Amino acid sequence: MFGEFRDFIAKGNVMDMAVGIIVGAAFTGIVSSVVSDLINPIIGLFMGGFDFTNNYAVLAGEVPEGASLEAARAAGASVFAYGAFIMSVTNFLIIAFVVFMLVRYVNKIKALADKPQEVAPEVPTGPSELDILIEIRDALKKS
Repeated sequence: MFGEFRDFIAKGNVMDMAVGIIVGAAFTGIVSSVVSDLINPIIGLFMGGFDFTNNYAVLAGEVPEGASLEAARAAGASVFAYGAFIMSVTNFLIIAFVVFMLVRYVNKIKALADKPQEVAPEVPTGPSELDILIEIRDALKKS
């Protein structure tokens, strides 16, 4: 049983998957930064200059007017954090698009690698050495 497990782990697909998960986890931090530091301010600019990641609706509890989402959660209020949800959806869409582009690029490279090399057709250049020797032998037999 342990031998089978070792063989399973040693397969290339499992190792590739593990590397992909680790790189994906590191990539999530980059995407979160892109969304929060670059995309959210642009969207906020079009929405009147406010940052929508802190947008929420109080469902239960009391929160001071203008408090941030973190302050509302710290106060123990039940909040509907639709701004944070929008940010999560945006993160997902960016990650999905980047993964799509990566898979597309890898598939193009694989298609080029799997494409058979075009072999130029052989051009007849005249009789071969073997053909000439056969002609000589046949001529000697006739004489």
